[in-house]
Amino acid sequence: MKPRIRDHARNRFDRQFGRMTGFVPGLGRPMQRLRRPGAALIRLPIAIFLILGGFLAILPFFGLWMIPLGLLLIAIDLPALQTPVAGAIIRGRRRVGYWRRRLFG
Repeated sequence: MKPRIRDHARNRFDRQFGRMTGFVPGLGRPMQRLRRPGAALIRLPIAIFLILGGFLAILPFFGLWMIPLGLLLIAIDLPALQTPVAGAIIRGRRRVGYWRRRLFG
């Protein structure tokens, strides 16, 4: 990728990261700590746990909310995932907004 395109993708990812952490109450500060460069050894196992836990959504604690959070953490280390993850988060937020407006006026 060209540097300009990479910067745009990184900026878009950073914006979605901020919005996603603000969407889930209480996760803002821990997610910022996990985002530090030295936290990769902690970040990757947590991300894998979140993604696998998201597939166990029928259990009480686990839910589909864990999958985007896990992908968000993995995308920090894999720049190739930043664009698709940011796009998926944007689409998901738009769908949630659409259904909220439709159901609750």
